[in-house]
Amino acid sequence: LFARFEQRGVLSDLDEAIDLDQAALALYPPGHSDQSLFLNSLAVHLSARYEQRGALSDLDEAIDLHRAALTLRPSGHSNRSNSLNNLAVDLYARFQQSGMLSDLDDAIDLDQAALALCPLGHSNRSLSLNNLAIHLCARFQQRGVLSDLDDAIDLDRDALALHPPGHFNRSQSLNNLAIDLYLRFQQRGVLSDLDEAIDLDQAALALRPPGHSDRSSSLNNLAIHLFARFQQNGILSDLDEAIDLNQAALSLHPPGHLNRSYSLNTLAINLYARFQQRGVLSDLDEAIDLDQAALALRPLGHSDRSSSLNELAIHLYARFEQRGVLSDLDEAIDLHRAALALHPPGHSNRPLSLTNLAVDLYDRFQQRGVLSDLDEAIDHGWAALALCPPGHSDLSLSLGNLAMHLSTRFEQRGVLSDLDEAIGLDEAALGLRPPGHPSHSLSLNNLAIDLYARFEQRGVLSDLDEAIDLDEAALALCPPGHSGQSLSLHNLSIHLYARFEQNGVLSDLDKTIDLNRAALALRPPGHSNRSHSIESLAFSLLARFKQHAQLSDLHEAFNLYGQLSHLSHAVLHADLHAAKSWITSAEKLKHKSALASYQTALKFLADWQHVTGLSSSSNHFDVVSKATSSLAMDAFSCGVRDGALETAVVLVEQGRAVFWTQLAHFQTPLDEISASGDMGNALAAEFKEVSLHLRAMLESSEDKTSQIGQLTMQRDDVISRIRMLPDFSRFLLPPLFSDLQQAAEDGPVIIVNVGQHSCDAMIILSAKDPVHVPLDIAQADVLELSKKFQSLIRNAGSSDNQLHEIVSVLRTLWECVVGPIVENLRDFAEPRSRIWWCPTAEFALLPLHAAGPYARKSHNFSDLYISSYTPTLAALVRARQQIAKDASTPQFVAIGQGNPDQGKVLPHVAAEVDDVARRVAPILPFTLLMDSDATVQRALDALNRHQWVHLACHGMPNREKPFESSFTMRDGPLTITDIIRPRLHTPEFAFLSACHTTVGYESSPDESIHLAAAMQFSGFRSVIGSMWSVDDKVVGQIVSAFYDNMINESGKLDCRRAAVALHKAVKKLRKKIPLEQQIVLVHIGV
Repeated sequence: LFARFEQRGVLSDLDEAIDLDQAALALYPPGHSDQSLFLNSLAVHLSARYEQRGALSDLDEAIDLHRAALTLRPSGHSNRSNSLNNLAVDLYARFQQSGMLSDLDDAIDLDQAALALCPLGHSNRSLSLNNLAIHLCARFQQRGVLSDLDDAIDLDRDALALHPPGHFNRSQSLNNLAIDLYLRFQQRGVLSDLDEAIDLDQAALALRPPGHSDRSSSLNNLAIHLFARFQQNGILSDLDEAIDLNQAALSLHPPGHLNRSYSLNTLAINLYARFQQRGVLSDLDEAIDLDQAALALRPLGHSDRSSSLNELAIHLYARFEQRGVLSDLDEAIDLHRAALALHPPGHSNRPLSLTNLAVDLYDRFQQRGVLSDLDEAIDHGWAALALCPPGHSDLSLSLGNLAMHLSTRFEQRGVLSDLDEAIGLDEAALGLRPPGHPSHSLSLNNLAIDLYARFEQRGVLSDLDEAIDLDEAALALCPPGHSGQSLSLHNLSIHLYARFEQNGVLSDLDKTIDLNRAALALRPPGHSNRSHSIESLAFSLLARFKQHAQLSDLHEAFNLYGQLSHLSHAVLHADLHAAKSWITSAEKLKHKSALASYQTALKFLADWQHVTGLSSSSNHFDVVSKATSSLAMDAFSCGVRDGALETAVVLVEQGRAVFWTQLAHFQTPLDEISASGDMGNALAAEFKEVSLHLRAMLESSEDKTSQIGQLTMQRDDVISRIRMLPDFSRFLLPPLFSDLQQAAEDGPVIIVNVGQHSCDAMIILSAKDPVHVPLDIAQADVLELSKKFQSLIRNAGSSDNQLHEIVSVLRTLWECVVGPIVENLRDFAEPRSRIWWCPTAEFALLPLHAAGPYARKSHNFSDLYISSYTPTLAALVRARQQIAKDASTPQFVAIGQGNPDQGKVLPHVAAEVDDVARRVAPILPFTLLMDSDATVQRALDALNRHQWVHLACHGMPNREKPFESSFTMRDGPLTITDIIRPRLHTPEFAFLSACHTTVGYESSPDESIHLAAAMQFSGFRSVIGSMWSVDDKVVGQIVSAFYDNMINESGKLDCRRAAVALHKAVKKLRKKIPLEQQIVLVHIGV
């Protein structure tokens, strides 16, 4: 029965054999000559059942039976060596389950006794040699005593000698010796052990041809050992061969095989290693696919699940670094969280899991700027540090990571205790990295940077002096040719310059200049940090010019700045910073290169945006608004000052409404390129792939100069091929003035600009040169006027005095801004014709259309012309072009939400929407979504299907997170992010009967991130929006009069009549509604 079980594996045969053994044993009382034989038989069968079912009681009973049999086989008994071997094997099996080292020690003693009974020539000698070698190796792995491993290897060699070529056990002996030699290599690092192990593996594999039961084991072992040799020697052929062997092993482990997850995992690890060497992304993608398959085979409770979670997270993080796709980073964080949950307090891998999670959270903070990620990274960093006592191998790494994260949080929140803690940790890390340690210079740099940051806060010169000493020590460790030399030179130059500013010692300034020159020499054209060095050297030369007035310093500084316009690599944020430094210096010294500096900076801004891509995160726009600030407006002022009016217009267009410009000039054309045919589709895909890879390189904390240069050339090549396609010759190029001039086809467009150095207006005409109108008002006065007006309008209607104050603001606007424009406009625009306002910065918050003297026998602007607005000239050009393309019959939807989930009830919404229906339903196909039907999803669907939209609801501006500004629906907010996501079907007109629909980003109103702009840039060619709160009863009256005027001579609605219709509606109701409600609504678009 036992023999049949061994053949067929039917457990009932084994159970029956054990029952028979027990019955037979009962018939042989103590002292019977055959008792030991039956004790041994029952023990062997119980041990076999343990191997099948894992019941320790079977193994314990088998051990007791073997001990009893051994006592019946004293020294000299012919079967004593068998009993010694059998008992040793079962004790080893119990050690593997319970971890009791006494069982392992007993097994080795028994093995040695059995071997002594099996001299050369004995049939069981090779078995005894093999068992003792296995058990000694296991004890080495527990206690680390190398003599056990050496003895095991000697025994393996003796066993192999007893299995010459042709012996059926030769492959197993080759395999055992190879494994133990590999273990000794891992301990002593002697490559001859590893080379011999590989030779033995290859010999074993040759004896296990396809179909052999142990072939997959040999394939895996040889792959592991070749991979280890690759890690030592870096010979890629070893890695390639290891991968081929892994793939062969995997093919022998099809779905359902017990070892499939192991094969998937080892192949993934080796592919990732090859990706790290060659950078071929397909290896990384395949590794991730294999990781995911392995993880699916390791459910909760599987012993290797945490290992799979960790490997997949590491590989996804690597792909994020390459492609910059945040979903990979998010998934890596989720996987590290899951791995951490499997490593509770006390688990040996918990510090590693905490560290991995902290690193990924820190990187996500750097991407999204969400401080909770940084806080959590720091919490995990402290937890990891607590698990690394003195002497722990990861202690210095934990100290360094946590110091960096605390230093970053200090930069965000300015809490000095974070910086103090970071410095303490830096000092501790440096103490663990003495001279000669590979990270010694890194620790010197980190501590110097944090000490300098503390000096900037507290002004304690000893911190600055110590930072300089550390910088000099770090630099001394970077001889010529060292990869970190340029960074060390740069850091030391910054800190010496700071000391010069404190003490005025010119030798510090001279040394700063020398260091900057040396750093620049190490960053030739094409180096990703070259602009940083150009900026530092130019800045320090100008500082010396201020001291000595030597013209050579001045000329050299601006010659250096001029090199920025010829950068040959893709644009980093640092490049934009350098160009802005050039602007500051040129403006301050009234240098002739000022206009070139603005042109360079705005080119960098556009290129930077093209690489970093679109994002609607508030952090991204904080970065953008800080980067742009008043850049475009100051560029406009500079162009006007230089008499380059057309250039001024092009520059102001480049640097304003950055998100919408990016959407129009980058994302939309890519969609159109993809749709243009197979070639276009392939080019668009290639462009996106290269751009993602380039963005990841640019955002890397490491020096990736060579990769950046290569990717930039690839990207430039793709762009040049895209520009060869019909209709895409201007892809990613700034607009030409002649193109922008088309915005004035139906009437003048007036740019009203506020800059640091001047305020100006420019009248754009369709067929004439632009007309400059200087404005007698300063930036500070415009800002003050805007603040005053915003404050007044929040409390409008509360008193007659408030009305007087509002009129006062409108008069000031007329006197300083609009009046001078009108004087020039009379020559180009007929009375009561249309004009378009294109205000910048704080002018965007002021009602230019409502300016006037507000006096008897005088005319306000609204009496002279009909006003519309446009965020940019290009936006108006696109709206005109869209009209020419579309002649389909439009459909109208009215969405009314007077009973939202949040906010007060709007009692007049229903009447307003009914009024719209009465006027529109006879003319156009009309849909009504009211209250319970006006949900977020239904509203979105309606926007996607209808060309005309009337929205009557609450408008909720979010000045801090503008993409969360919303219309309030029954079940929640319909946000800007929702609105711009779908590709709308040739939309025409939207009336936004809601509050604050033209209120944008608080820190940068010029970005036009508001609800009305979202509708326009989603394709609506004509939009009515509100500049502040509307009275829903009053707006209902305006709406009725408005739609009466929207119908043309043919009895049809025409979106091009919207500005005139609004003008007439307000004029009709002027005596019936308050002033602030007369001027609250504005028209945007055609």
